[in-house]
Amino acid sequence: MTPAINLAKKQKINYTVHQYDHDPANTNFGLEAAEVLGQDPNRVFKTLLFSLNGDPKKLAVAIVPVAGMLDLKAAAKAAGGKKADMADPQIAEKTTGYIVGGISPLGQKKRLPTFLDQSAEQFDTICVSAGRRGLEIELAPADLLSLTRGSFAPIAKTTNG
Repeated sequence: MTPAINLAKKQKINYTVHQYDHDPANTNFGLEAAEVLGQDPNRVFKTLLFSLNGDPKKLAVAIVPVAGMLDLKAAAKAAGGKKADMADPQIAEKTTGYIVGGISPLGQKKRLPTFLDQSAEQFDTICVSAGRRGLEIELAPADLLSLTRGSFAPIAKTTNG
């Protein structure tokens, strides 16, 4: 079990674990999960870390659909900052305790401000990484926010194509 699954279990949240064989050649982890699991890419979410106001240590978590991208300007606004940049992958791994491609919003080593794209509100359940590549946890968006003390925010932008 991963810290993400242990947290959901400990808090008695309803969840389902989906496991699949991750293709090491595939670096588009979220879309791979959606395809292999036969899920709508708007219902499978990726966990991204971003830094605020040019400070690489001032981090926050963004959870956006794998079908879209993080809107850094909107993320900065949601987190109360002026500017946001994608976090350095090594800092993200050290801060969360997870490796890139398997970063879960749940059970991170350090609790960070967390924002879930508001598009998640339309679904009864969504999938996010359960803490390693090839492992997803499906749960209600409200439960995800409860476990992370997060909030909904309009932080995703759709990609064309």
